[in-house]
Amino acid sequence: MTAASENQRVINLAFTGASGAQYGLRLLQCLVAAGCRVHVMVSKAAQVVIATETELKLPGNTPAMQEALASYAGADPGQVLVFGREDWFSPPASGSGEKAPLVICPCSTGTLSALATGASNNLIERAGDVALKERRQLILVPREAPYSEVHLENMLRLTRMGAVIMPASPGFYHQPQSVNDLVDFIVARLLDHLGLPQALVPRWGEERLKAKHSD
Repeated sequence: MTAASENQRVINLAFTGASGAQYGLRLLQCLVAAGCRVHVMVSKAAQVVIATETELKLPGNTPAMQEALASYAGADPGQVLVFGREDWFSPPASGSGEKAPLVICPCSTGTLSALATGASNNLIERAGDVALKERRQLILVPREAPYSEVHLENMLRLTRMGAVIMPASPGFYHQPQSVNDLVDFIVARLLDHLGLPQALVPRWGEERLKAKHSD
């Protein structure tokens, strides 16, 4: 890892087995484009979903997966790091590791349940547990319909713990013309919450302000 990469902002990004792999993959591209170093975690179910919903087929072993995701996102060497499902010595696994936000995108209802009850059966769950106990930024992007009472209770519990629940429910006021536009709507909101610049979707009221200034 170069000295320059050590000064990059770090974002932890986890993929779990909910539908909506496109949201997480697009977010990965945008984080790389923004110059962030991204620590990636991928569940077994997420690998199946990614292969089902996209043309990307991730290898099973961690080094090959890292190479595939780095290539997909157009990352520089060392900018995308993939950690295995039981890599307990990785930075996201401990509160004494790098202080970084965690985005789980998409977030399965099983992962919601694990985080709401303090389970740490794999690295993604442990990273979420660390984010909660250390009061770090934790953004969860569930994609399910309809939500059961259990799902809603878990989301409420996690919200009270400090997590942000951002369902993959894109708006339409920006008049999307494609599926990619709908994906970008959610990714733009995620980038906003992470404090990163984005030009994917105009912010509410921007066009009106521009019109006023041009008068």
